[in-house]
Amino acid sequence: MKDLYIEGDEIRDEKAPAGPVAERWDQRRFSAKLVNPANRRKLSVIVVGTGLAGASAAATLGEAGYQVKSFCYQDSPRRAHSIAAQGGINAAKNYRNDGDSIYRLFYDTVKGGDFRSRESNVYRLSQVSVEIIDQCVAQGVPFAREYGGLLDNRSFGGVQVSRTFYARGQTGQQLLIGAYQALERQVQAGTVEMNTRHEMLELIVVDGRARGIVARDMVTGEIETHFADAVVLSSGGYGNVFYLSTNAMGCNVTATWRAHRKGAYFANPCYTQIHPTCIPVSGDYQSKLTLMSESLRNDGRIWVPNEAGDTRDPREIPEEERDYYLERIYPAFGNLVPRDIASRAAKNVCDEGRGVGPGGLGVYLDFADAIKRLGRPAVEAKYGNLFDMYQRITGENPYEVPMRIYPAVHYTMGGLWVDYDLQSSIPGLFVTGEANFSDHGANRLGASALMQGLADGYFVLPNTINDYLAAGPFEEVDESTPEAGEAAEAVRARIDKLLSINGNRTVDSFHKELGHIMWDYCGMERNEEGLRKAVERIRELREEFWQNVRVLGENEELNQSLEKAGRVADFFELAELMCIDALHRRESCGGHFRSESQTEDGEALRHDDEFAYVAAWEFGGTGEPPVLRKEPLEYEYVEMKQRSYK
Repeated sequence: MKDLYIEGDEIRDEKAPAGPVAERWDQRRFSAKLVNPANRRKLSVIVVGTGLAGASAAATLGEAGYQVKSFCYQDSPRRAHSIAAQGGINAAKNYRNDGDSIYRLFYDTVKGGDFRSRESNVYRLSQVSVEIIDQCVAQGVPFAREYGGLLDNRSFGGVQVSRTFYARGQTGQQLLIGAYQALERQVQAGTVEMNTRHEMLELIVVDGRARGIVARDMVTGEIETHFADAVVLSSGGYGNVFYLSTNAMGCNVTATWRAHRKGAYFANPCYTQIHPTCIPVSGDYQSKLTLMSESLRNDGRIWVPNEAGDTRDPREIPEEERDYYLERIYPAFGNLVPRDIASRAAKNVCDEGRGVGPGGLGVYLDFADAIKRLGRPAVEAKYGNLFDMYQRITGENPYEVPMRIYPAVHYTMGGLWVDYDLQSSIPGLFVTGEANFSDHGANRLGASALMQGLADGYFVLPNTINDYLAAGPFEEVDESTPEAGEAAEAVRARIDKLLSINGNRTVDSFHKELGHIMWDYCGMERNEEGLRKAVERIRELREEFWQNVRVLGENEELNQSLEKAGRVADFFELAELMCIDALHRRESCGGHFRSESQTEDGEALRHDDEFAYVAAWEFGGTGEPPVLRKEPLEYEYVEMKQRSYK
């Protein structure tokens, strides 16, 4: 296996404070250098991405007085993929008086991530969670409320308390509109310059510091260079490497991957989340999948027939011939086990031949009991828009027939390595939200993505980036700086290469084939033989791509074929690193399940003596193996033990 990578020196998070975990965030905020308001006006920051992490960061930094340039590839910041989040956002408010606390949210998150995240980061996230809700309510986010007017809560997977705040089934949309309003206020005030329809294609590094980006105007094709004292990447995850996922089709890894190639470590790329409740694949023509919110598992019951091959109408299958397998296997948590566990359980019953629907790739999510207990109006009030969406897509009425669901790629816990300040291994390059690796370990709990995105953007980054910027303004750079010219020229050369190949295969056909390889060998279950085969096939397919892809049109126009080609080219390189990371980690933990490493009853079996570390990968150079740098994980406050939700 060592033929695939080189092992380098260990790394440490030098910014993480010592002392009691509950005091570390306050300690870091106090020790960080400050920038006075007059000096902030002399400093500039580029923020790439306008989802919850990016919009909140740009708005907060703009309000603080920095000169901010914000970039997104969509035609409006509101179209960032955060808008698709459905179920809710976690916060340790304990409004239900059910035993919740900051410490319990911390514990649940560390345990949910299968003991592969940093204690310091997770505790800070739990602390900041309570401030996020106050911030969003002040913005006017219409969270659901109880009859008396108090904010309502519901439960999500991996916990036994109700700490999830929600706005029906469109929480991400409402939170993003709140962040967007804050962002547009700063655009109007002149502190933020908004650049829509621009895609970052390269990072500019000068004297070892991140000093700008190369972006393509997606309407005219013009290659532009933009400069700042610091760069923030808030560009989301890389789930679309699988082709079929719940992500918007434009979601990509290019911004973070180009930074990786310039020296930013990429941490834990094999940690990908397969969401258990998605509408099953219906045919080869599909280009994306649709999420059904985890909140549905509050009241919906998941089951399959007891007998393999039972194709009866689900309403005709009597109760005694149904297997509510999550309630049977995990009685303490039932249908609200964490996502990785629920997904593998669904795969297992389908592998036994008990799956339902076309191809046997589905399980039932049944609301008959909830409708009987609560009444249809109450269920409509909670989940109506989700039920409507399901009916429009499938043509089936979930009020009358159980939903059919199956796991699908949804989120990525891996991302660029960052320290406690959210700074990557390149000085001046900060990474927030799903684009970094920092908080979720090997598995993210439901409703924690929105929490992390807003925590990073509103509260963490604005209190850490000042420590770096206090040494600025840095030496001025512009188009004449050699590193800037080289970066822009590299982008132009790559575009020219893609346009000149003029082969016989479409970009989508390559992406689809790559996705099949990744799902089959680096999906819900992995093993050494399959991962080695995947690396081999990815390399062959990548070589064919650069010889036989056909990219239509030209650069100087709106060219979606060219956009996709650049993104898929980066997906090929990422996919190989994901498989190498999965190969080297010979244990099962969270969303990374190696079939060679499981307990007698089929649960993930960790090997803490060998793999209790963050795998931070350094780019080794084109055609050269990557370099593995380990960051040891140490636990003082949560005991590392085999996860159990039974």
